Amino acid sequence: MKEDFLVPRIGHAVRETVPRMGMAARFLVSSLTAPVRRDFSFRQWLRQIFGLGVLSLALMVVAAFFTGMVLGFQGYYALVRFGATSALGTLIALSLLRELGPVLTALLFAGRAGSALTAEIGSMKATEQLDAMEMMAVNPLAWVVAPRLWGGIFAVPILCTIFDLVGIFGGYLVSVPILGVDGGTFWAQMQANVSFHGDILNGLIKAACFGLVVTWIATWQGFSAHPTAEGVGSATTRSVVMASLAVLGLDFILTALLF
Repeated sequence: MKEDFLVPRIGHAVRETVPRMGMAARFLVSSLTAPVRRDFSFRQWLRQIFGLGVLSLALMVVAAFFTGMVLGFQGYYALVRFGATSALGTLIALSLLRELGPVLTALLFAGRAGSALTAEIGSMKATEQLDAMEMMAVNPLAWVVAPRLWGGIFAVPILCTIFDLVGIFGGYLVSVPILGVDGGTFWAQMQANVSFHGDILNGLIKAACFGLVVTWIATWQGFSAHPTAEGVGSATTRSVVMASLAVLGLDFILTALLF
């Protein structure tokens, strides 16, 4: 009896999900290729970089500073048992550049900017602004979605770079003045063991991928939201949850491929 009830539900879920995934993929391709169309606005793109990146900067700086300080404390008390406190700078830098910097930046970006994107585009759909653009022969994907998508792709790696720098500085303030680690050793070990291609560049690649995925999910949820207040609210919640889970899952895949 349970099997007779379960199989139709699974079939219904698959039948609903697969076409929606196809529409989301077409939505992504159309938005990524929009810069070559006449409806794309580079001024709008720069405005979105400011809104998504600069306005998220304070949140990233505060989070990065305290993350670096916590890494300094935790790393010191882990390494002091083995007499390897000279490697504390390397530990902090590699933890931030490879993992914590891209992941935390993407999660904070999803909570702050991704939710705003979904709510903004969902509100435009609920008030029929997107339909009005189509009636005026303006492609809403090129005019509304594409600048936000490309803005997120460019903003997240920049925010990740700032996150890494501030985090390393926070770790330095804890390690050297407070815990007494030699400052010259702190920076020398970091410089000797951190590589540009293996650590810094791969971390920025992860950040760019996270920016693409988070912005794609946020814009798609807003674009496909039900044109009601409840629909926009539900889409905003789904956007943050799905983007956060996508970042964590994609992080595992990229870590296996890059490192």
